[in-house]
Amino acid sequence: MLYTDTIKDPAIFSRCYKKGKRIHGPGVTAYCFFTNRPYNAFGITAGKKVGGAVQRNRAKRILRAAYRKNELLLPIGYDIVIAAGQDIAGKKSDSFDGFFKKLSLELTDNRK
Repeated sequence: MLYTDTIKDPAIFSRCYKKGKRIHGPGVTAYCFFTNRPYNAFGITAGKKVGGAVQRNRAKRILRAAYRKNELLLPIGYDIVIAAGQDIAGKKSDSFDGFFKKLSLELTDNRK
């Protein structure tokens, strides 16, 4: 990913959940926290409600591919955590293009 680092610290996940802006989409919820760094940090969570390990890993792969495809739309300087929901199982990464466009609009409007 070009302008993105991976979130590995549980404290960053918690900060995004507690203080971040929530944006809901079809089968996903994004938590975004503005950090003013020269890059984005990206993390994905998929709980047991999504399904077994195979379904959770598939959900994460789908969301990672959708993020990679739409990375240039998003403004720089955010920690972004995407939580997969139950109804993500049968979808493809192309079905999240609209969600990432909505996310990008919300984040650019939030900066102003």
